[in-house]
Amino acid sequence: MFLFSFCAYDRSHMKSVVLPPSLKTLLPSPMHDLCTGAFYKRNERLFLTGGKPEWMFYVIAGEVTLERTGLQGEPVVLQRTRLGFVSEASLKAAKYHCDALAITDSNVIKVPAKELAAALDRDADFASRWISMLNAEVKRLRLHCERLSMKSLKDRVLHLINTEGVNGEYQVNTGLKSLAGELGVTHEALYRTLATLEKTKTIRREEGLLVLTH
Repeated sequence: MFLFSFCAYDRSHMKSVVLPPSLKTLLPSPMHDLCTGAFYKRNERLFLTGGKPEWMFYVIAGEVTLERTGLQGEPVVLQRTRLGFVSEASLKAAKYHCDALAITDSNVIKVPAKELAAALDRDADFASRWISMLNAEVKRLRLHCERLSMKSLKDRVLHLINTEGVNGEYQVNTGLKSLAGELGVTHEALYRTLATLEKTKTIRREEGLLVLTH
């Protein structure tokens, strides 16, 4: 067990945590005791564009997105994370390059950026594990770019289910408006497309799920 309760603690009480296996395996042992836990309520921001990267944030429960503001003032979702880092691109940067928003109530592990960067410089084995993690993230982001390059919203939706779903099922925890931002469209356009896909029996919608029917 590694989670702390959403309800039992507020952020000021979350000082020490038992790390999830994925993070415990990734980080060198001396880093473990430097990590702290934090709880962010829905719609609360973990950090803002231009802020100094003092912490790296590892999501262990809930959902966090990285966002920028589009030309029309709409939020553009750059990354969506339910388990893993959301700020690794800013590790050695002078400032965060975007906002991080808790889409749902979220538990995260905060890893001090300065100590993390120093550990990467001196520990070759850790650096190798870190590179492997980044490689996996690059592959996921390539799929995201591939999806956004598709002209048809129908194709984007089906691509999302096929590449990020499990056995033809994609979990939607945060509502279709948030999903529309990730797909780079208005929520009205997404609603219309999902209705068409349901009408043609390409997908069906269940509570919190988009499911391929064939």
